Amino acid sequence: MPNRIQTGAILRNSTLAIIMGGGAGTRLFPLTKDRAKPAVPLAGKYRLVDIPISNCINSGVRQVFVLTQYNSASLNRHIARTYKFDAFGRSFVEVLAAQQTPEGERWYQGTADAVRKNLRYFLEGDHQYFLILSGDQLYRMDIRQVMNQHLASEADLTIATLPVNSQDATSLGIMKTDTSGRIHEFVEKPKDPAVLKALQMPEETKRELGLPLTEASYQASMGIYVFNRQALIDSLDNDLMDFGKNIIPEALKKYHVHAYNFQGYWEDIGTIRSFFNANLDLCKLVPQYDFFDSSAPIFTNARFLPATKINGATIREALISDGCIITDAHVETTVVGLRSIIERGTTIRETILMGADYYAGADGTDPNRPAPGIGRNCRIERAIIDKNVHIGDNVVITPEGKPEHMDDENFYIRDGIVIIPKGAVIPSNTWI
Repeated sequence: MPNRIQTGAILRNSTLAIIMGGGAGTRLFPLTKDRAKPAVPLAGKYRLVDIPISNCINSGVRQVFVLTQYNSASLNRHIARTYKFDAFGRSFVEVLAAQQTPEGERWYQGTADAVRKNLRYFLEGDHQYFLILSGDQLYRMDIRQVMNQHLASEADLTIATLPVNSQDATSLGIMKTDTSGRIHEFVEKPKDPAVLKALQMPEETKRELGLPLTEASYQASMGIYVFNRQALIDSLDNDLMDFGKNIIPEALKKYHVHAYNFQGYWEDIGTIRSFFNANLDLCKLVPQYDFFDSSAPIFTNARFLPATKINGATIREALISDGCIITDAHVETTVVGLRSIIERGTTIRETILMGADYYAGADGTDPNRPAPGIGRNCRIERAIIDKNVHIGDNVVITPEGKPEHMDDENFYIRDGIVIIPKGAVIPSNTWI
């Protein structure tokens, strides 16, 4: 078995990370209306893409490509401002946006197609291992452990898996492994009860993971793969479009494919509901995901903002980001983003405020446009307020009495959550 020094050297020198930026992100609309999915703000001051990049950096993987094709301007800007390495090293984090080439004029048709269309760039270096990650998941993983197992098992492909129950198994890619962890079968979103029963996790694996033997458990794909160089080249020598649906089932016929059993918090932030719940969970006394873990910090753009000023507010279970001013307001179970202004008499509950990119009167802003912030005596509940939104005085925003799904001129409702889009102006005395 390789030791930690050998594994660290392989990750540092021979491993390239490829982060999938996703498509149009329609399930996260309208948060993806003007930005790529990996650029969606998270936990007040971060972006979704900061999670996989930070996992890479903390594990010693310092060569990272992010693949995207929709609304990539803000993502490019964030990555350029945040991830700056020593000019004398080989470290980098770069965006590869979809482009027309002599080999193809169409945009990415799936995860495998995206990697295939950029494969020539990935093979320019001498990388022997390729780590493929998703750009819209919240988790903390030590990739050194994944690589250590990949090398020890002599696998051509390692797939990170997560134990799930019968209900969740029908919406994920499910593996069938033997007691050594080798994968022999893969089914994408199995619905047939007979198929599900045949895919149950072996009892020996349950014991290793500390799972109840009396309950059905399954190994679900996390969309995280480690490919050997030649295995990736051969796997993409076709027209197959997606890793989960196409590439993995074919790879099982040719290669040694192994499962890495991950145990820990993992959330696929692909819908408004999951995004909303994951953010509000961070406000709890003991959240499922810990941003306060100093041994594996989450990196983001250092903005050098002033400390937040609180003038007589009542705050319970809230995340308050840098540069905010809160005056005589009640804030409960809420994420308050950068540069948020909340005026007196306002009550905010179960809400995500994404904050603002500038303060009132900042250079380069429209002098005729109201400054971002929330006015006096407002009531906001179960809502997502995107960046640079101005909300006047005496405004009420609540999903009460409204349908689960709705589009309006100044707001949207998805999964029973009111969303105020980026840059919107909500006049005083408005009731949403």
